[in-house]
Amino acid sequence: MTKTITFDELRRIKESLPEGSIHRIADTLNTTVQTVRNYFGGNNYEYGNNCGLHIEPGPDGGYVILDDTTILEMAEHILKETNQVTA
Repeated sequence: MTKTITFDELRRIKESLPEGSIHRIADTLNTTVQTVRNYFGGNNYEYGNNCGLHIEPGPDGGYVILDDTTILEMAEHILKETNQVTA
């Protein structure tokens, strides 16, 4: 399922995650930490993969179209667990 959010919103979610969350998501999905970082706007493709993140120009850093929302949903779940809801 695809989802469109702003780049700033995606970064705010990443920045709100407790320490170790990126590693937790990567371990759960059996992928690299850098791949999860790339999902949140990183761009190191030597050590990580592209996760279907497409950025289009626009307000608030542009619009991000996510081809797969699994990582985002896991991040939102972690935030709910720690009562750090971003919305």
